[in-house]
Amino acid sequence: MIDRNKVEQAVRLLLEGMGEDPSREGLADTPERVVRMYEELYGGMDEDPGTYLDKTFRAENNDLIVEKDITFYSVCKHHLLPFYGKVHVAYVPDKKVAGLSKLARTVEVFSRRLQLQEQLTAQIADAVMDGLAP
Repeated sequence: MIDRNKVEQAVRLLLEGMGEDPSREGLADTPERVVRMYEELYGGMDEDPGTYLDKTFRAENNDLIVEKDITFYSVCKHHLLPFYGKVHVAYVPDKKVAGLSKLARTVEVFSRRLQLQEQLTAQIADAVMDGLAP
């Protein structure tokens, strides 16, 4: 959970460190705006991605399930810089499937955390394995 006061203080210090006056017009509300942005960007930190793969449906066949071009946006945990891309998730079901939107929501939860691309891939794959046992 984001500590709103600490983030606001940190943004003020960052602005001062850059030679800015955090109380001047145009910057006075910036710490609060950054807090709101962080709550959205990092909202996946407080969310359990497994909840999206809990609701499943019985599968009568074992044909390949593919959800392509799931757009994601994340932030690199090493540099605090954004990165984005597309994810493709595929699995062969073993008697149960999840709705395609649930795969996209699972990707979103993991991407809304400080992240590494390689870590993101493994986390999504692990969640699919744990939730669907394909």
